[in-house]
Amino acid sequence: MKIVVAIKQVPARDSLLSIDASGKGIEEADLSYEINEPDAYALEAGLRLKELHGGEVVALCAGPERVAQTIREALAKGADRAIHIEDDDLGARDSLATARLLAAALRGEAPDLVLTGLQSDDMACGQTGPILAELLGLPHATIVKQVEKVDGGIRVKRELEDGWFQHVEMPLPALLTIQSGIDKLRYATLMGIKKARTKEVRRVAAADLGVVPLAASVTVDRLYLPQRTRRAQLFDGNPQEAAAQLVEKLRFEARVI
Repeated sequence: MKIVVAIKQVPARDSLLSIDASGKGIEEADLSYEINEPDAYALEAGLRLKELHGGEVVALCAGPERVAQTIREALAKGADRAIHIEDDDLGARDSLATARLLAAALRGEAPDLVLTGLQSDDMACGQTGPILAELLGLPHATIVKQVEKVDGGIRVKRELEDGWFQHVEMPLPALLTIQSGIDKLRYATLMGIKKARTKEVRRVAAADLGVVPLAASVTVDRLYLPQRTRRAQLFDGNPQEAAAQLVEKLRFEARVI
């Protein structure tokens, strides 16, 4: 079974964020980066399927030179090889443009299963996986909490609202977007880190993939930090009068009742 896992490098969760000069992005100079958490669970799901059923796991990652660190982490955890789409403008691409890049890079791979995280920790659109499935012509399922190989395909457990779940059987090849917490994440071993140095990383420039640039369907007009404001108001009169004033404020100003 050939499993491709799409991973993304995002700013570390404990990074201090500040708006850049354009007002449409974050200042990247002092940021540290890590693998997107839902993608880490997608990688874990792929590695476990490989351990049970054999085959190979291919990590697919787009971004500038710095994403090599995230690719090495995936290889150290057990991925067999990787594809690095070299793209310095990934942050300016929306979900459609990103999915088109990933689809172009997968030409000739013919994977049995493509895994992505449910969404990215930075943009949180949750659309790249389903769009990629459409571009590849694959059946897909989202918010997957469990994957089981069965005769003729796979059986997945999807998370729904209010504690409900859905079990779906799907043919292969297919694409799944994985929910965080599907399995316990593994750490890279010392032996895995050493082996990662000799594993294949195929680098391909985004410009060489033959993807015709399109106008972005989603653009950022303004990015800003939430404004924190505090205000206290005291009501005069007896308790009944103060209560009536409070109800009036909540109804006509705050509009919460």
